[in-house]
This record gives sequence, structure tokens and C-alpha cells, in this order.
Amino acid sequence: MAVTRIVTNIAIAPFDAARIDAARAFYGTILGMTVAMDHGWIVTFVGDGAATPQISFAAEGGSGTPVPDLSIEVDDLTDVQRRLFKAGYPIEYGPADEPWGVRRFFVRDPFGRLLNILSHI
Repeated sequence: MAVTRIVTNIAIAPFDAARIDAARAFYGTILGMTVAMDHGWIVTFVGDGAATPQISFAAEGGSGTPVPDLSIEVDDLTDVQRRLFKAGYPIEYGPADEPWGVRRFFVRDPFGRLLNILSHI
């Protein structure tokens, strides 16, 4: 038996088309993910890279930060930061080079979820 995928489900009840549009703009336009499934009541975004399923349990987010809701690794952190700035999303932490070998920053998505956007150094 092998775990082949882990999917994060973020509740946005009650349903609101504007919130789905905000998700499309943030996860699609800014982070470059594509829609893999859209049933109206659920929209699933996927990335282009190969990913290994992971789940983490944490008491803190490292370097004295709060535990983020999601960690998203990207191949061009500077480009994502530029896109977020252009779209008006404030960075809440970083960018910082962490002693465990990542460069990262924290930002909140349109639903208020704290995201750890990172690249390995």
C-alpha cells in the first residue's frame, strides 16, 4: 500500500462565486496552478511539478513564526513575490533564508489562510 496523493480541502462556505474567482486569481494567476476539476461546489487546482505526498504536524512554523496552514514550494520565489506584490497581497514574514535550507515568506490567501511560500536554497 502506498499513499499516492494528499489533497488539502479549504472550506469556503457559504458558496460565493466571487470567492471562487478570488481562488482562481490567487492560485491560478499568481501561483500558476491550473484547474484540474470544477464541479461548481468544488474547484481543484494542480501544479505542473512532480510532488510527493506529505503531511506535517508542527508546534510552530520555525524561526518563531506561527504554523502556516499550507506550505507551497515554488521554482521561482522572487517571481511569486513580485506577482503577490502587484496583486496587493502583503507579505507577513520574510523573505528569509532559513537555517534548514529554504528561502521563504508568509502571505495570506484570499480566505485568510496563512501560506508558507518557499524554495530550497
